[in-house]
Amino acid sequence: MNDLMPAAEMDDFRRSFIRLCKESGVEPQESVLQRLQETTGRSHLDFATQSLSVDTCGALGKLLQDELQFTEIVLSDCMLSEEGAKLLLCGLCTNTVVKSLDLKGNNLRAVGAEALGKLLRQNKSIRSLTLEWNNLGIWEESFALFCEGLGANGILQCLDLRNNQINHQGAGELAMALKNNSSLQELDLRWNTIGLLGGRALLNCLHTNRVLRQLELAGNNVPSDILKAVDQAMEHNQERQNILCKNHNMTRVLSKEVLCLKEEKAKQFLDLMDTIDRQREEITRFNRVSTTRVGQLQEALTERHSMLNSLKAKLQMTEAALAMSEQKIHSLGELLSTTQEEQARLVESQAKELQQLKKDSADREARLQRDLSSANDKNLLLRNEVDELERKYKGQQEQLFHVKETLTHTTAELKLRAAQAEERLEMEKRRFKQGLEDAESLRLREVDQMMRHLETTERSLQERIQRLETIRIGLEEELSQVKAAAVMERGQVEEELIKAKSQTRLEEQQRLEHLEDKLRLMAQSRDEAQNYCLQQKQAVAEVLGRESQLSMQVEGLKRRLEDLQQELSGKEQEKVAEVNKVRVELQEQIGRLEAERTAQEGLREKIAALERQLKALSSNHREALLDKDSEITSLLEKLRVREAEISRIREEEAQRASFLQNAILTYVQGSPLSSFIPKK
Repeated sequence: MNDLMPAAEMDDFRRSFIRLCKESGVEPQESVLQRLQETTGRSHLDFATQSLSVDTCGALGKLLQDELQFTEIVLSDCMLSEEGAKLLLCGLCTNTVVKSLDLKGNNLRAVGAEALGKLLRQNKSIRSLTLEWNNLGIWEESFALFCEGLGANGILQCLDLRNNQINHQGAGELAMALKNNSSLQELDLRWNTIGLLGGRALLNCLHTNRVLRQLELAGNNVPSDILKAVDQAMEHNQERQNILCKNHNMTRVLSKEVLCLKEEKAKQFLDLMDTIDRQREEITRFNRVSTTRVGQLQEALTERHSMLNSLKAKLQMTEAALAMSEQKIHSLGELLSTTQEEQARLVESQAKELQQLKKDSADREARLQRDLSSANDKNLLLRNEVDELERKYKGQQEQLFHVKETLTHTTAELKLRAAQAEERLEMEKRRFKQGLEDAESLRLREVDQMMRHLETTERSLQERIQRLETIRIGLEEELSQVKAAAVMERGQVEEELIKAKSQTRLEEQQRLEHLEDKLRLMAQSRDEAQNYCLQQKQAVAEVLGRESQLSMQVEGLKRRLEDLQQELSGKEQEKVAEVNKVRVELQEQIGRLEAERTAQEGLREKIAALERQLKALSSNHREALLDKDSEITSLLEKLRVREAEISRIREEEAQRASFLQNAILTYVQGSPLSSFIPKK
């Protein structure tokens, strides 16, 4: 953000301030006007150490309601009264530009706390609020309203409540507010009277609040174990927010990469389809051109043949004319010589044209022979496949022949068994008239066995037919597997390329993330050191500024200052050493990054080579797929023919089986066994 603002806007602000003071019947304070004149060209309004009256506070509050110039307002040590502070804060409730407000050392109490609570509920722009050296915690009810406003606020990120006489009840109210707040990241509660109960309440609220990064509780008589637990919770929150930021950045990067990959794949697919269409168009054009050229050549040949025939007829006519005009030889000798020369020229030109035509025809014949050789190779492959299918078909025919043989054998066995049964019946009638009942039982058993045997034969025939169907299904599955294998090969090549790209990108991302994490940690340590130095310097400046007011505590403050200066000198030395170490480490990391960049360039070159290989492989695979598609279509046609033949054979076998069954039934019914067969 720019800290500068136009001088015209500052003049308008000063004029409107003077006008409001005159309307209220009060003269504007000269110190305020002088400060406004000093702040021309800045977006920083500073009234520090200036005593502001209630009227000036009212005028400033009215101006700041809709003022869109100042982003930072400093009102520290202004000795504001309760009413003046209320007017100022009410004016800031509707302001949408101020982001930082400093009210340090103004002795704000009940009314100020209530006004601050209203400000936190209504204002949607203030992110930093400094309330050091006030008395907000004296009145518990007003401080509770302030905490309610803090809980309802969703914008404030930094809050300073040092030296505000906040006790354990106020700490409990703050804990309730922190449970509902989702934006506050830094809270400073040093030099209050929070105690054990307040520390526990704040520690308990940290279980639900995952946003607060920094909580200062020094000088509050809080036990060390609670302070350690609070520090651990702050570390957990910081780690969690860092992880969330990293994950958010990673998701953004990954989503962008996924979109880029999708676009690249779509472009590659469109390019492939365009190239395929172009190749097809070129092939069709070439075929058309070749057909047109062949037609033209054939027409030229026919024309030349007709010319030769006409020339032969002319020669015959001239020979007849010469025979008829032997008497006129002397007179027409010159004419004959000229005609002979012209004929010789024509013959030579025709011979040259014939030679060129022969050469062209020879070249075309060679090309056609090459095409025929390639077609013959493909035909040989197809013939081999057809031979394999014919072998399988012959095997199936042999199986059908075996089935037929088994049927004939079973019929012969049935006939023999029937004859044997008849002979046994005759012998049993002659020999054993008394054992008719036993014979009948035996005959019934034999008939049952015969029927069972017939059923078993029928089942075996059905099973063999099912086996033939399974063989046909297996052939169809082999064809589908061939197609799937081609598709899988193409998919595997694409997946390997994608895996190679993803692996390289993941390695690059991991290395970059590792380096970025190290740089962030170093920057955080540097920022923490700088913040600590600034805090120490601010503490020293505050102590020096308040020497006049705190004359009784001068000696103790001097001792503290000496101790702090010693600590600062020691820490500055340590920080200088740490900064030197950090510089050395950064230089080493920069060297490593340069080495990794060179490695990444090598990987990019490898990726380009792999992409070229992939393009070549994809073109080869396309050609192979086209050949396989043509072969598959031919095989499917052959399969359809074979399936028609198999269906015809099945119908014939079913008819034969039905004929055999009918014949057997008629034979059994016509035989003497028919009396013993149970009727259905």
